[in-house]
Amino acid sequence: ITPASMTIVFLGITIGTIMTMSSSNWLMAWIGLELNMLAILPIISKPKTTRASEATTKYFLTQAIASAMMLLSSTMNAWQTGNWSILELKNKFSTTIMALSLMMKMGAAPIHFWLPEVLQGTTLQTALLITTWQKIAPVTLMYMISNNIQPTILVSAGILSMIIGGLGGINQTQLRKMMAYSSINNLGWTLTIMAFFPNMALMNIFTYIIMTTPIFLTMTNMSTKTLQNLSTTWTTSMTMTLSIALLMLSTSGLPPFTGFMPKMLILNELISQKLTTLATLAI
Repeated sequence: ITPASMTIVFLGITIGTIMTMSSSNWLMAWIGLELNMLAILPIISKPKTTRASEATTKYFLTQAIASAMMLLSSTMNAWQTGNWSILELKNKFSTTIMALSLMMKMGAAPIHFWLPEVLQGTTLQTALLITTWQKIAPVTLMYMISNNIQPTILVSAGILSMIIGGLGGINQTQLRKMMAYSSINNLGWTLTIMAFFPNMALMNIFTYIIMTTPIFLTMTNMSTKTLQNLSTTWTTSMTMTLSIALLMLSTSGLPPFTGFMPKMLILNELISQKLTTLATLAI
């Protein structure tokens, strides 16, 4: 890919996300997401391997289905309410379909199946892009409609994401798959608190993005893709290995690292809302 085409692709990704975040109309938000999706496809398929082509196809199909669900939901809502405003999503059925489509876009359980596979088939830089930047637009839309979504849906998806993210990462030796399950787990925390305190959900996702970025950049720098690679880097670069270990502990939410702060605040909020059972499940 030439530098000019790469510039166009990255412009597409950036403009698509900004367009979705700043729109107040469902059609403009949908166009932004479509532009974003079409722009990232050449980046995923850049390595000329069968695995990369498979990852591109999986990403395209899931995102296209999610976009179709999003259009269906907004059209049904417009049919009933007479407007396309994002904040006017009043129809319960439309809200549920919209919530599911956004969960599919960001890779939250139970529609998470594509994320580990796509990440495994791409380069580390692209995996970083999918787990950070690509989450911003759907999370923003979820934040905007969070008052209209039934808390049961968000909490159920959140708890399921936490369980799948936690268990899925246990038996992995591939670092990209581990990071995918870590992303699913973190989205679980984000969705659970989104039902009660949307601002804290935003803080949680942005803290995760800030922590994940250096992990992927360090892995890229050391060319490590498996746990076996990581265990042998101690001899060549002790600082890098120590950094990545501490960053991973922080991402998992271990005190006294940064990653523990949003989790502690979320648990505190759930307990103060008399949702002790939910807080216990989250732990």
